[in-house]
Amino acid sequence: MTSVALAEELLLLAYDDKSGKAVGSRIGLDLGMAAAVLVDLALANRITFADGSLVVTDPTPTGEPIADGVLARLAADTPHTPASWVQRLRHGLRDQVLGDLCARGVMQDVDETAMNGFVHVHRYPSIDPSVEAEIRRRLADVLTGARVADERTAALATLVAAIRMEPRLGLDGQAAVDVRRRLEEIAAGAGFGGTPALDDSRVRPSIALVIAALTRAIDAALGTRA
Repeated sequence: MTSVALAEELLLLAYDDKSGKAVGSRIGLDLGMAAAVLVDLALANRITFADGSLVVTDPTPTGEPIADGVLARLAADTPHTPASWVQRLRHGLRDQVLGDLCARGVMQDVDETAMNGFVHVHRYPSIDPSVEAEIRRRLADVLTGARVADERTAALATLVAAIRMEPRLGLDGQAAVDVRRRLEEIAAGAGFGGTPALDDSRVRPSIALVIAALTRAIDAALGTRA
């Protein structure tokens, strides 16, 4: 697996570098990160989507603690739907991802104690902006057509669209409308949308099935788009 997990990429895009606070839907980000961990496991050939459920195909650890914890949970349980798993996994996941990024020196945990020490407010400003910059560069390249999206980047673009986080890409007006359309085109072209184009896709069909199922689960959880 890669050094920066998909869940970490989503979190870095969602958090403001200076204020250290998340921008946008909290539940959307949590659902997206839960789905992202499952996508990383699918990319690592550990899980698949079959008969409406996520199924472990290889319980061998990947070497990534958060992903391996999720893999162990899936392996020890009976099969559940993607919708069930994203709801089960989203609780507490954000703290794990933040802790991992802080331990690696990408973000900093700033504890701002209030109300005489009884309430702790944490901020997570960036201290290594190069990591997020690389994520944004990859997305920009596929959004502009500078390069064809590989599996991971197509998955990231699809999750950004699914949790409605395109405003965090920093675009306004028509550009924001265009980026939404382009994100959906990338998802459809990769086979993650409602009309898969797997014959022309660079994405493995098994991966496309997992991501399409997780995207539907997120859409159902977040409700009608404004």
